[in-house]
Amino acid sequence: MTSRRFPLAISLCLLALSLVIAPAARADNWPHWRGEGGNGVSTSASPPTEWSDTHNVKWKVAIPGRGSGSPIVWEDRVYVVTSAGAAAGGGALDFIVMCLDRASGDIVWQKTVVTGTPHEGTHGTNNYASASPTTDGEHLYAHFGSQGLFCLTMDGEPVWDRDFGDMRTRNEFGEGSSPTIAGDKIIVPWDHEGPSSLYALDKLTGDIIWQVDRDEPTNWSTPLVVEHDGRQQVVMNGQNFACAYDLESGDELWRCAGQTQRPAASAVAMGDTVFVMSGFRGSFAGAFRLDGRGDLQGSPHVLWTKSRDTPDIASPVLSNGRLYYYKEKTGILTCLDAATGEPHYAARRTNLRTTYASPVAAGGYVYLSDRNGTTIVIKDADQFEEVATNNIGETIDATPAPVDDQLFIRGERHLFCIEE
Repeated sequence: MTSRRFPLAISLCLLALSLVIAPAARADNWPHWRGEGGNGVSTSASPPTEWSDTHNVKWKVAIPGRGSGSPIVWEDRVYVVTSAGAAAGGGALDFIVMCLDRASGDIVWQKTVVTGTPHEGTHGTNNYASASPTTDGEHLYAHFGSQGLFCLTMDGEPVWDRDFGDMRTRNEFGEGSSPTIAGDKIIVPWDHEGPSSLYALDKLTGDIIWQVDRDEPTNWSTPLVVEHDGRQQVVMNGQNFACAYDLESGDELWRCAGQTQRPAASAVAMGDTVFVMSGFRGSFAGAFRLDGRGDLQGSPHVLWTKSRDTPDIASPVLSNGRLYYYKEKTGILTCLDAATGEPHYAARRTNLRTTYASPVAAGGYVYLSDRNGTTIVIKDADQFEEVATNNIGETIDATPAPVDDQLFIRGERHLFCIEE
């Protein structure tokens, strides 16, 4: 019996056809709570604009305990952190990292990295797992503040951990700053009511590469790493100063005063300019040129400043040259031309109320969430245009993650995968 052989041309045609009709592979990631570039933007995702707690929900999975760290996504997996165990008021907690299958929501693995009793309380709206994890696709990093920083393999096996001691936060409001990966380093903020520092660790070993002292009280912002003139800078918010440090040495490059109390918003950047904001007991937003050195206050390196309606807790989002931010307790929205500081629109009232989650942009839209579980979707445009108002039926404190045609929303009790 002779075997049948397709002619080469037919075989090639069938192969080409199979590549055309095969489902598109998911290749995009969201490795940090502010996305790949730290601005809260996905340049490739196109998630839905409409959903509810049942409509356009691909899956919905209960997450044990409490946590408001944002979900991150790497290839076919989603990672979240949480703390579970003791009731409020004392007792030991399990600090947990969870890995879920992106297609089904099934738990791939769940790891308790440490069990410990918090040394102080936390704000009623905060919890003990409010820092977001981050990954480079080779290792996963989960920061539980006073309980330590933990490096795991992508399959949940421990690699190293580091204990920085106990953080003493303002009025026991709790912890929440997230680490940032930068090349071979992981940058860890440690501003509190004791000796404050910024650390750069070797991301493979956990060894300290440099540590710089910071004259700062409690700060909940996350470091932003940007590049200028071939040199990377670590930009940090602060109550006393916005500062930038050389990534390689930790040397301070520039600083500028003008911030308000207990900053929480993280910086964003466009080209050679970085934008820093705070909004508790005052309002401040400033645009700083990255080529400045020393004290920038009153210098041409401060391009513009604003003194009203700036964010208290949520970070701004910077998309297509537009800088969006909202006030914590009113949801009042502002959209500026980032280059000039001139408003496209300002003090725009929305259906949002108390806002902790930071806005994200994807697919030509901006997604803005509040603690009522509401997310409004607006056009990413110079004019305000609301497209949809959605609600998942539970509090949203974590920033959503847009990847491909999906939006991952971490609610108070569940993780939602939104997909049409």
